Amino acid sequence: MSRLDSLRRTASDAPGRAYDWADRRFELDSGRDALGKAFPAEDSFLLGEVALFCFIVLALTGMFLGMFFEPSTSEVTYEGSVEKFQGQEFPEAFVSVLQITYDIPYGMFIRRMHHWAAHLFVASIGLHMLRVFFTGAYRNPRELNWVVGSGLAVLSMGAAYTGYALPFDEFASTATGIGYNVASSIPVVGGIAAKVFFGGQFPSSATIPRLYFLHVLVIPVLIGIGLAAHMAILVRQKHTEAPRDEDVASPRETVDKDDGDVIIGLPAFPNQAAVSAVVFFLTLATLSVLAGFLPVHNIAEYGPNDPAGTPELIMPDWFFMWLYGFLKLLPTWMSFTIPVVGIHVSTEFIGGVLLPSLVFLGMFAWPFIDYQRDPTHFTSDPLSRPWQTAVGVAAIVFIMVASIAGMNNILASVLGTTTSVVNPFLIAALVFGPIVAGGVVYRVLSADLETAEEGQQEVAADD
Repeated sequence: MSRLDSLRRTASDAPGRAYDWADRRFELDSGRDALGKAFPAEDSFLLGEVALFCFIVLALTGMFLGMFFEPSTSEVTYEGSVEKFQGQEFPEAFVSVLQITYDIPYGMFIRRMHHWAAHLFVASIGLHMLRVFFTGAYRNPRELNWVVGSGLAVLSMGAAYTGYALPFDEFASTATGIGYNVASSIPVVGGIAAKVFFGGQFPSSATIPRLYFLHVLVIPVLIGIGLAAHMAILVRQKHTEAPRDEDVASPRETVDKDDGDVIIGLPAFPNQAAVSAVVFFLTLATLSVLAGFLPVHNIAEYGPNDPAGTPELIMPDWFFMWLYGFLKLLPTWMSFTIPVVGIHVSTEFIGGVLLPSLVFLGMFAWPFIDYQRDPTHFTSDPLSRPWQTAVGVAAIVFIMVASIAGMNNILASVLGTTTSVVNPFLIAALVFGPIVAGGVVYRVLSADLETAEEGQQEVAADD
């Protein structure tokens, strides 16, 4: 054999030798079974992957923005592209966001992509949870994964809120001040909570650094841990899948239609990996289009924080609108003081802490409310689950009405009246709307089930 042939053979064996080297150290062969894990071929199951990819985009764009953002309220002289601010002194956080937006190459695009990725992150988690809820995929043995997913939903909102304050412009600081008032309203521990999260009296020199620390480190780390736990549990427990109409034949074996131990779907590699790659690039393309064509928070228009002024229109992002609606609807007379201990309970606490906490508590506890003793590996038709679907519809109506209440000033303006006239109707809709919607859904689905059961009994009798 010539020296050239020997070199060619050595080169051709290099990948195999490299694999053998890694296999001896990391036992790669033990992971081959994971590559064959089946994923149900159901498009709605990809919503969780969209959330994961949005988090990746958030992390990457956040790294870019973090290179130029200054988490400080110290006054500096602005020298940038916005002519009306030239030579004036502003908080350093505000100035750095102006520079990112108008002076750093691709800064405006990256900032927009970060913004829309945050919105899509929250939206995809919400839609994913709705899919899991209505199909009953949270039931035994997947209760823990529902709890982890619920925690991720709460953390995503926390990440959005802490990032909302960082530009320190007039709009963001006013909206953040509402959060400070809510935190301060907590009986007994409100002062401590305000100091921990906002650095004391808002706004203080510690507010932006404190929220920045939470936004770029604490909450992302918790989200990363939650995502890892969520996926680890998913891999360990396997996916749920839709009920099968008949037995499934394969070259190796025939799987009974009621056998939940075997998942029918695409193998993780290469099929599902290819699907995931397509979903990733579609997610990236969607965010790029949104960032390229739709503007985000106009910091130059609002200007820097002015403690003596208040913007005409204060409105949070859509995923906080329902909470804002609670704050707007509750009348001041609901505040009271517990006489024996002298603890004051304000409407800010009731609307901003107590009611949202009850909503989140119900969300976390749901798998244990709708508990099923036997393990379930198939999803259910929402139309065959009357009371569970009714509860879900009622919850959606409740959040929607509360969100509309958060825009009561706009609603009143459109109707040519005042918020004092609109609010009683919104309160009535918030109380009775979910009851009516849930009751109608339950009645219709129960009647359909009764009709279907009677039809099955008639067919069985004829046979």
